[in-house]
Amino acid sequence: MQLHLTKADHDLVSTAVANAEAHTSGEIVTIVARRSDSYHDVGLSWAAAAVFIALALMAAFPAQLRAFLSMLLLDWEHELADWKLLTGLLGLLILKFLIMRYLLAIMPLRMLVTPRATKARRVRRRAILLFRTAAEARTRGRTGVLIYLSLDEHRAEIVADRAINEKVAPEAWGEAMAALIDAIRAGRAGEGLAEAVRQVGVVLAAHFPREDDDINELPDRLIEL
Repeated sequence: MQLHLTKADHDLVSTAVANAEAHTSGEIVTIVARRSDSYHDVGLSWAAAAVFIALALMAAFPAQLRAFLSMLLLDWEHELADWKLLTGLLGLLILKFLIMRYLLAIMPLRMLVTPRATKARRVRRRAILLFRTAAEARTRGRTGVLIYLSLDEHRAEIVADRAINEKVAPEAWGEAMAALIDAIRAGRAGEGLAEAVRQVGVVLAAHFPREDDDINELPDRLIEL
């Protein structure tokens, strides 16, 4: 299931951010990306693995390889020099590699064969990078929180500034993450983001209540990359 966000989702999340920040001096940034990485190396790894497996099978079952060559060459394989046979096999392996490589250029298929742990690491890495560029050091007192959603991976991350981490345990974001992940699984990414924003706002309001001189330092709108 491919997730996407509508204009109504954007409006819903932006409104949720504005409402949450009305009760806290903390800042909430919401960013959505189609995916966190291109995973080109995953495609290359699977293509290389296919070639390695083919080589291993050739070494393990030489009789079957000979029978395959006999069928392929109509029993004329004994007329070819060894170097020609080996060159032909090399060509078949290169063809196998290219077929796998271009099949895995299809993004849904590449995402399907990418290990979950790899997706989790790269979503987290992208979230931290975006947090550093979009929120960190841009808030007075370092009180910014990023809620990041990567659509193709169906994964989300919450990254908080130093001042917040000193007061709020990571477990405090558990309910917000649970609400967001449940909504993603149900195909309601916009509603999930809005609910996560609301719950993050409750935590921030408890530790960083709104001050009289508070100014809006970061945009309230949902950012879609």
